[in-house]
This record gives sequence, structure tokens and C-alpha cells, in this order.
Amino acid sequence: MFPRSSGVSPAAPYRHFRDRDELLSQIAQRGFEQFEQLLTQAWDDGRPDTVSAFERVGKAYLKFAREEPSYYSAMFEAGVPLDISPELSAAGDRAFAVIRTASETLIARMPAGKRPPALMVALHVWSLSHGIASLFARGDAGRRKLPMTPEELLEAGVLVYLRGLGLDASQPTTS
Repeated sequence: MFPRSSGVSPAAPYRHFRDRDELLSQIAQRGFEQFEQLLTQAWDDGRPDTVSAFERVGKAYLKFAREEPSYYSAMFEAGVPLDISPELSAAGDRAFAVIRTASETLIARMPAGKRPPALMVALHVWSLSHGIASLFARGDAGRRKLPMTPEELLEAGVLVYLRGLGLDASQPTTS
């Protein structure tokens, strides 16, 4: 786990953590806390308008995956269950809540009888963002090549999705 050149023995972390999962859960928790901060900053309470703020959240998702690949991996790829600790679970929930809030605000622009469930929209947009981040926006050797930027791919995907829901995302409005 730790190279000898770091001066830390492979057994050293286990003096502080019960096992691999406990160590990774701490790393993942820190990652989710930083992720939430980045998403919250990008959302900025939907200012100056809901659509551009929503787009910034997606770009922040990709930025985090690219700039923090170790945290991203611990959060989503290490196989650590979120329920291993209440703190980790809460940190993950708070990060997702930013995406859900942005989705709720965006679909509130739709006529009341035509609004899809906010949770469904949040999960779809999260899945799209996560897939693009995992395949194309990572900051490590796992990144795939793409003839456009990951941000452009996400923007196009979200635009198609929102238009499919009947929302004209090209018309910015204030939140």
C-alpha cells in the first residue's frame, strides 16, 4: 500500500485503522466532503440563472474526478460500503443533495403537471456525470480518449436529456 521510499511500513496504517475498509472509508469521507464543497460552490444557489448553475455543477463533478483521482477512486471504486460509518454515509448524502437540489430547482421551471420526480432527474444526471467522469475525465491512466472535451460531452448529454423531458435548457432563467 505504501512504498518503502515513503519511509512508512505497509503495516503502519493498521495502527490507526482496524482494516483496509476503515482506512478507505476515512479517505472516501474526506473526498465526499471536498466534493460537496466543490459542488456547492459551483451551484451557488442557482445564480445567476438555474441553467448555467446546473451546468457548473456538472463541470465541477468532472473537475473533481480529474483533479482528485485518488479521492474519486476511494469514493466510488474501492468497494467500501457507504454504511460502514455514519459519517461516510452522511458525507455522501450531502454531496448528492447538491445535485438533487439543482435538479429540483431546474425542473421547477416545468409546468406542474409535467414535472418528473426530482429524485429521478438527479439520479439520471448523476449517472450521466459519473459515467463521463469515470470514462473520460479521470486524472489517471484509466482515462479514455474522446474527440471532444468531457465537459462538452456532458453538456450535450444533459441538453438532450432535458429536452427529452420537455425543458428548454437553452433559455436561462433566474432561480
